[in-house]
Amino acid sequence: MTTLMDRTSRGFEFLIVLASMIMLGWGLLGFLEYFTGFAPLMPLQNATFPVGMQTLHWILITASGATFLLGYFLCWRFTPIAMLVMFTALATMCAVQTFDMLESPDRYRNFVQECVNYVIISIYLFRSKRVQDRFGRITVQGRDGPSPISA
Repeated sequence: MTTLMDRTSRGFEFLIVLASMIMLGWGLLGFLEYFTGFAPLMPLQNATFPVGMQTLHWILITASGATFLLGYFLCWRFTPIAMLVMFTALATMCAVQTFDMLESPDRYRNFVQECVNYVIISIYLFRSKRVQDRFGRITVQGRDGPSPISA
């Protein structure tokens, strides 16, 4: 019999996989529109972003979805670390967009919400027993030899 925590953890893991699939799809559709002008679902380009920012935007979104999905299905032990790097890059890009380019009145709230999501997912990826069972324990090499990062 599974406990409530096990079911909750499994559900959260499913949500991360689903979000990664959405990120990958969103990124691929963004690139399709970026290179061809064809927007099959809705326009995704942001006219306030310079070309370089728009390019980086689609690279990071596509790469973050692909990184998690590949890491998840291949049980790559560095997936949590790779996602921490991806989240840092995404949050940095989002900060630049929020403070320098976007004009929506909700931009600051959206930025904080996005960063909180990254922190929550990162904590889960590094502290969850379920994730540790899937990817293995993350170890840090110190002066005294490797030591696991644990709760």
